[in-house]
Amino acid sequence: MRLRKAFAATAVSLIAATGLVACGDAGDDAEDGVKVEAKDDCDDKFEAGSRMAELADAGKINVGHKDDQPGLGFEGATDDRPSGFDIEVAKLLIADLCIDPESDSVNWEVTISDNREPFLEQGKVDLVLASYSITDDRRLKVGQAGPYLVTGQQLLVKADSDVDSIDDLKGKEVCSVTGSTSIERIDEKGAKGVGFDSYSECVAKVLDGTVEGMSTDGTILAGFAAENEGQLKVVGDTFSTENIGVGYSKAEPEMCAWINDVLTASFEDGGWAKAFEITLGPSGVEVPDPPALDPCA
Repeated sequence: MRLRKAFAATAVSLIAATGLVACGDAGDDAEDGVKVEAKDDCDDKFEAGSRMAELADAGKINVGHKDDQPGLGFEGATDDRPSGFDIEVAKLLIADLCIDPESDSVNWEVTISDNREPFLEQGKVDLVLASYSITDDRRLKVGQAGPYLVTGQQLLVKADSDVDSIDDLKGKEVCSVTGSTSIERIDEKGAKGVGFDSYSECVAKVLDGTVEGMSTDGTILAGFAAENEGQLKVVGDTFSTENIGVGYSKAEPEMCAWINDVLTASFEDGGWAKAFEITLGPSGVEVPDPPALDPCA
C-alpha cells in the first residue's frame, strides 16, 4: 500500500513545475500513480556502449529517491515501493529503457541529501530523483539533467507561531537536512541553519519546539503541513529558486541528452502533466507550464 498525501492549497508556492516523461506510455490513473508501460523498442535503440544500452540490456536499474517527502518521494513502512512526483518521473525514464517500472527489476534505493553525489560517484545508483536541486557545485561532481520541476524555498512553523517569514528568525535556529542547499539559503537570510539527516527529524524538532522553523522547498513543506494539519503551517514568500533535476554519473555524459529527450516527450504528450496532477494536484495547485530544460554540455 502506498501513501499519497495531499498538499495544502494555500501553502504551495510553485514557481514553475515538473515534467513527467513519456518514455513509457502513460495509461490510466491508478491509486498508486500513473500506470506506465515499459517500451519494447530497445533493440538498437541506444548507441552501443552507452549507459542506456547497458541498462536496457541488463534489464535492471538502481534509482535513488527520498522516502520522507509526501507528494514528492515517500515510502511508508508498509509500502511496497515509493510514490510521489519524483517517482512518477523516474518511472517514465525507466520505462524508456524497456524496464517495467512496477517490477522487481527496479531497485529503489533510499538516499539522503548528503549521499546523493557519493551514491552516483560510487555507482550505487544509476539515477537520482530526490528533490535534487541543480547547482554549479554539484555539477562539478555529477551530471544533472532537467529541470523537471521549479520550486522555491519557504518556511514551516508551528500553527500558533507569530512568525510570518524567514526574516522574523534572524539569529535563531532554523533546520533543514544536512547536505541540502536549503542550509545555505537559511544562513544567507540571517538565521542559523541546523542540519538533520532527514526532513522527518527536522519536522519533529519544529513540533516539539526545539527549533522555531524548518525551511526547504515549498512543495516539501506543504506536504508536511498537510500531514500535520492544525499543528504546522507554511509562511512567507519564496526566497529562492530551486531547479529540480535528475542526477546521473558524470562518467556517463550521454545520459543527459537521453533524459532531456524523455522529459521533452512527456511535456508534449501530457505524461508530465498527468504525473503532476495526481501527486501535487490534490493540494489544489494548478498544473504549471513545463520548465525550460538546461542544454547538455
